[in-house]
Amino acid sequence: MNEAWYRLLSILVFTAGFWEGPAAILYRVVGDDHGTAMRPVNYLDSPWNYIVSVAVMVVAFALLAVLDKGRERALARERDAGAARAHEGTHAG
Repeated sequence: MNEAWYRLLSILVFTAGFWEGPAAILYRVVGDDHGTAMRPVNYLDSPWNYIVSVAVMVVAFALLAVLDKGRERALARERDAGAARAHEGTHAG
């Protein structure tokens, strides 16, 4: 998977985590929101909506960590492959 896919997935995970996490809590506390298509976690009764919101934030954070680790590994593989090609080119005689 190239870096563009990692970036896209990271943006999608962050957006979902934000809207179902802190944004849902903020809308519930400030606006007494009881659910929309953007924040379905608010359809849950209190205190379950807060618990699920925190769980969504934790899962999003974990997924972002996994995506970042995968991106670092992919970049390291590309760097190693480039170094191997460069090394092989200097000894091709």
